[in-house]
Amino acid sequence: MTDRELLELAAKAIGMDIEFFGDENGFDCVTDEQEYWNPLTDDGDALRLAVKLGLVVDTKPARTYCGTTSYSSIEDHNDDPCAATRRAIVRAASEMGKEK
Repeated sequence: MTDRELLELAAKAIGMDIEFFGDENGFDCVTDEQEYWNPLTDDGDALRLAVKLGLVVDTKPARTYCGTTSYSSIEDHNDDPCAATRRAIVRAASEMGKEK
């Protein structure tokens, strides 16, 4: 799934309307309130997304697990544990968005 598809489904999970400007090589995501929103790159957006959905975020030394009652997303940290944690949150949220 592309980053754009992940963001669309994550936004759907919380009932947010978003628009994209640009292309897959570089795009901005803007909410219906004309605010930039990208939980893949912004720690605050990712945390607010996790809180709104009641996600459990479990960060270990090598990977992050994220989900509700079970972990629906696991991301290896590689060189950036914060980026992996944000992606785990968005992936778990996108799974919830698929159900709406």
